[in-house]
Order: sequence, then structure tokens, then C-alpha cells
Amino acid sequence: MKVIFEKSVAGRGMQYLPLCDVEEVALPTHLIRSEAPKLPEISETDLSRHYTELNKRVHGVNSGFYPLGSCTMKYNPRIDEEMAALSGFTGIHPLAPEHTTAGCREVLDTTGTLLCEITGMDDMTFQPAAGAHGEFTGVLLIKQYHDARGDSKRTKIIVPDSAHGTNPATATMCGYTVVNIPSAPNGCVDLEALKQALGDDTAGLMLTNPNTVGIFDENILEITRLVHEAGGLCYYDGANLNAVMGVVRPGDMGFDCIHLNLHKTFATPHGGGGPGSGAVGCKAHLAQYLPQSAMMDGAGHIQVKAFAGNFLVVVKAMTYILTLGKYGIPEAAKNAVLNANYLQTKIKGTFEPAFDRICMHEFVLDLSKFKKETGVSALDVAKSLIDNGMHPPTMYFPLIVHEALMLEPTETESRDTLDWAAQVFRNLYELGYKDPERMHSAPHNAQIARPDEVKAAREPILRYQG
Repeated sequence: MKVIFEKSVAGRGMQYLPLCDVEEVALPTHLIRSEAPKLPEISETDLSRHYTELNKRVHGVNSGFYPLGSCTMKYNPRIDEEMAALSGFTGIHPLAPEHTTAGCREVLDTTGTLLCEITGMDDMTFQPAAGAHGEFTGVLLIKQYHDARGDSKRTKIIVPDSAHGTNPATATMCGYTVVNIPSAPNGCVDLEALKQALGDDTAGLMLTNPNTVGIFDENILEITRLVHEAGGLCYYDGANLNAVMGVVRPGDMGFDCIHLNLHKTFATPHGGGGPGSGAVGCKAHLAQYLPQSAMMDGAGHIQVKAFAGNFLVVVKAMTYILTLGKYGIPEAAKNAVLNANYLQTKIKGTFEPAFDRICMHEFVLDLSKFKKETGVSALDVAKSLIDNGMHPPTMYFPLIVHEALMLEPTETESRDTLDWAAQVFRNLYELGYKDPERMHSAPHNAQIARPDEVKAAREPILRYQG
């Protein structure tokens, strides 16, 4: 397929913009380009065909099963996009006079109240731009809490070995030493290892529940109690809130602060790279340390991002919550858990789960035995799924499971789709023993087969060189 610059023909174009109906103001000379930008010149028909052709090359949730695990947005109702497109929201300026921004302020206040109710927190900020930024903000709350009490000896943050990679990175960026604790054989926190790690130098614990292998830790109240008794605070990574929203609240589990991926759990598409929103909530004893928005009140507050963060993402989250309501939110969580357990059970007997027990919204397959017997890796299976019209699940994560495939079927998939997906996995299991070479060379029907991913990451080509 040609890139749009290769389709460009000098002098070709489409309908011009309407005549200017306001006074024209010339830019200062130093702001004017010395030569015109090299933009493609293309007709309207060719432009439409170009983007339609691109669309055919992409596998999205609108085109097929997409069981990517852990941090994936699932459901983007059209009404949420329509509300965020209202001119009263898109046309506002964060420095507009206070009397013109009452509606926007109400959106922030209402969404904050709703999310505090869902999470069991007392206050909320929407400034952080995405999940990792929310983590950073949440751990800074913990740091400010200890610093304000003069408790400078607390220099360590405990992080389980199954955690998202952003957790230890966040703790390090906030100036803490990371203490990594191993998981127990059941995939949950090893209580004895936790007790050994706790001390008067413990600032806090970073944890998500259900955890990264899709298991709800039945010892969660004991875990948070132990951390609090040691003088530390508990931070909840909200990446897996999909499984428990409206059913159980992190605040009731004993967590002091939390970040939410509004772009995952509450309706903003995240797969295109953003925008996101990593809203941070906390209990009352941390509320005074929250970054406060200067949007619409002119006050000089400490901030981690300009104004109120990505405001339109908050509009979508509010719409999503109000649309689903008190009964729809927990129903979505329960359906996500039901679908994951159903698919896990249907696949069992071929590829085996890393932890053979009831899961929450996602589960992890361990293909170590399969690879040893066939030579077919988790990557080979993932690539073969593409030939079967399915987006690959998350590969090689979490790191505590070798040859891992993490699947999150989501709450919106039908039983028919899950039955089909399970059969695809079962077919590939058999193919691995019969014709492993075919799986080594998969995919065979994709536009791009097996690119050099390391080279693409280290030497990306970011602009057209024609």
C-alpha cells in the first residue's frame, strides 16, 4: 500500500475553505514560514479511499474478537462520544470567567462524587493525564503524608513481583527504594514474604486487586492491615477495576489512595494512544495533599498537569457511569468475570491456565509445557491467532509466568464468540503437534507478517523521506 505522500499529485486538491468573514490579521514576519509545508495534494475521492484502505488493514474491537489483557478499554458507547463533542464542552477555555464555566465545574464535581462512591474514597482529582501519571501522583500523596509528619525514615515501597512494570518505576521516580516480594504458589501475595519486608522504613505498598494474573487476593484485608500496622500506606493500582467496580470498593479493602484509568474502565478508547485520564482518589487523611485544579477558580494550587487534566475524558466517564447506573456498573463487572471464567474453562484440556482456579476478568495461560513438547512458543500461537481473525492476547506478561498469554474477553462478548474463540485455541493446540513449522511462520494472511520489532522500537521511521 502506498503512503498518502506517494499518492500526491501537484495541483490536485478538493473543496476550498469558505471565504473569510472576519477581519484578516497578518502574522509577524518572524512567525511566517519561509517555504510552504510539504503536504500531500490529493482529491477527496482518493483521500476517502486511502483511509478506507487503512481501516481494512487494522483489527479493532469493531472488527473482531480482541482479548488483549489487563489494561484495555472495552466498550465505547456512542453516546459518550456525543456528549464530549457538545460545543459547550469543546468550546470552553479553562481560563474563561467563572460564571461561564458552571456546567464544566458540575461535570468535574459530579464525576468526582460518582467515582468516590464506586471506589470508597473521599476525594478525587482529575489532573493526571493517564495511568502511570496517576500512579506517580498517588505515591507522591504517600510521600507528602510521611514528610508532613516528619517521618523521613520511611524510604521503601513494597511491590509484588506480579505488578505492572510502572509500579516499581513510579516508586523509584518518587525517590523510594523498591522492595520486590515474591508471589505465593496460588498467584497471590506471599504473606510471610510481606511480613519479612515490612518495617519502620516502609512507606507503603503498591497493589492491584484482582492482581495481574486475574486473581482476587482473599487475604487483602490482612495485607492492608499488616501494612498499616507497620506505619505504611496502601496504594491501589486501578488497572483491574473492571472486574470489581460496583461490587467491592478498594477503600473498603483498606487502601488509602487509588488511581483510575478512565480511558480503560470508563469509556474512552485508549488503543490509539490517548488521550487518557489517570484520576486519583484518596481517603480524607490524604485529601489535603491532592493537586487541585486552577480551572475556573483562578486559585494558585499545586498541580501535576495544567488545569483539570483531560476534561473531555471526564465527560465521557460521567456519561458512561450515569448511563449504566447503579445496577449497570456491577453488571458489567460480573459479566466480565463470567466471560473470563467461561473462556478459561472452554480452553482447559489444551493450553492450561497458569493458576487453575476461578479467575476474575482475565486469566493467564502458561504455554511452557506446550513449547517444550512442540517447539511452538507463545509468540507463535499469538501470530497464528491473527490468521484466524482474532487479535492476539497480551504476550509474555506477567513475567512470573513463562510463555504467558493473558486473555481478557471483556463483558461485551457473546457466548457464541467465546465458543468460537475457544475452538480456535483448541485447533491451534492440535496444529502445534501436527505442523509446528506452519505456526513458526504465521501469520500468513496479514498485511505484515513478522516485523523486526526491536529495530522498529529502537530505530523508528517517524516521517516520510520521499
